[in-house]
Amino acid sequence: MIITRTPFRMSFVGGGTDMEDFFRENGGAVISSTFDKYCYVTVRHLPPFFEYKTHLTYSKMEYVNAYDEIKHPAIRNAMKMLDMHAIRLTYESDLPAKSGLGTSSSFAVGMLNAFYALKGKYADKKKLADEAIFLERKLCKESGGWQDQIAAAYGGFNRINFREKGYEVRPIIISPERKQILNRNLLMFFTGFVRYSADVQRANSEMGAVKRQCLRETLVLVDDAEQILVNEAADMDEFGRLLDYTWQLKRKTGKAVSTTEIDELYEKGKRAGALGGKLLGAGGGGFLLFYVRPERQDAVKDALRNLLYVPFQFENSGTCVIHYTPEHYEESVAEEIK
Repeated sequence: MIITRTPFRMSFVGGGTDMEDFFRENGGAVISSTFDKYCYVTVRHLPPFFEYKTHLTYSKMEYVNAYDEIKHPAIRNAMKMLDMHAIRLTYESDLPAKSGLGTSSSFAVGMLNAFYALKGKYADKKKLADEAIFLERKLCKESGGWQDQIAAAYGGFNRINFREKGYEVRPIIISPERKQILNRNLLMFFTGFVRYSADVQRANSEMGAVKRQCLRETLVLVDDAEQILVNEAADMDEFGRLLDYTWQLKRKTGKAVSTTEIDELYEKGKRAGALGGKLLGAGGGGFLLFYVRPERQDAVKDALRNLLYVPFQFENSGTCVIHYTPEHYEESVAEEIK
């Protein structure tokens, strides 16, 4: 039996510049961090005593005998890609899916990590990120960028640079004390609205002149954000104000980025004392993140009391195998799933 634990991510600055059709031409960069909310994937070989060959449990249950019977596209394509047979897979999560935290990509990374471990093979973080990107963007044909898979695989507080020939992951060098100040000044709330990120990305996919210009400006602001974080003399509150500015830019990049309800919630947070914030993920729903000085946090929580407040801490591990019990498995014992 294998159990993997894979964190979710929050992206601060640069979202949208990780889209392949943008960064291949313009370059891209994102500052993001993983945090201590996770998805868990359990995988084991299914004993040959059942009428079905594979059992899958996520928000639904599937009992199947062939690849093409699998309804979940990521599981179906991942099993084909890695030649997986006769398994029982279970997915659990600390937070809801379709909420802007890269949950589907964290699942993809964690699943691939579990599949390799079940085969007795080691896959490093880059291999897991690359294959999760290939799985979601090419095999499943889902719209979206590359940052989620990379963040989930590597973990930590990073700047991810995108270039024509790929990407690089560069840790943000920030003192533990300064990092903790940032963590304390961030409040996260669940809006209650959920949506498929790929659907939002498709709705916003047209790369018009306004969107391209907003993304180019956002890319420049990644440097400013990094300097605020790493410069011990800089006022950390400027990071909150920059979040507000970049959120206003992002709202211009597509009609599905925000809604009237989300705009009203954001303004409530601002009026109560937040210096800035953003909707996490592609847009349309999920979690609102605010930067709030400690003395104004009770007021912001009260203003948004109808939303679920979710405390969190940054984490550094990325995807990992937290339980590993090797199994003896003979393909001849169980008829292959095709």
